[in-house]
Amino acid sequence: MPPVPDAPGLQPADLHAAGLRTRLARNRGRQRELYGAPLGDRVRRLTAGLGITQGRLAQTLGVSPAMLSQLASARRVKIGDPAVLARLQLLDRRCASGPPRARAAVDALLAEVAAAQLHWTGDTAPTGSDAVRPAPEQVPSPRATPADALRAVAPPSRLAAAAAALSAFPELAEVLRQAAARPPNRSETRSRCGSVERSTTRGPLAG
Repeated sequence: MPPVPDAPGLQPADLHAAGLRTRLARNRGRQRELYGAPLGDRVRRLTAGLGITQGRLAQTLGVSPAMLSQLASARRVKIGDPAVLARLQLLDRRCASGPPRARAAVDALLAEVAAAQLHWTGDTAPTGSDAVRPAPEQVPSPRATPADALRAVAPPSRLAAAAAALSAFPELAEVLRQAAARPPNRSETRSRCGSVERSTTRGPLAG
């Protein structure tokens, strides 16, 4: 935004308002870089799509209404709690193909997101299970890739649907497609390898 030009009748309040607009515009740009869109846009999309208030959304995400308001208005840039960001991403994924319309379905979705046990494994992506209590094998290892983390959050069919819905963000869509292409089970791979080794060992002895 260009600097405010000098004007004989310009009041300090006008200068303050212009500076605030500049700062908020800068903060929204930073949020777009961090989260793919200004948080205000994401908050409005979810509240409008689900037919809920911003306060209800804040309760679901596990953040105070005042903090969510500051984030949505770009007075604050970053979501400080990784679990809040994880729940926001999970709710976005659940609504990627269209939010539920029935009130009971909306309530169930919000309860599921609020109760989800999410695990943060680094700076790349939150991980977790769609269930309230994920099984131990669903929790990725500390060296898990983003695709591994996403597999712990949703089944391949939903990951593929999310990839299709995020065509405007090709990098994110590619990660989702990689996650949807589930690799073979490691235990099965070890079992097959062991069988090959045993058969190879028995071959010369049998002759």
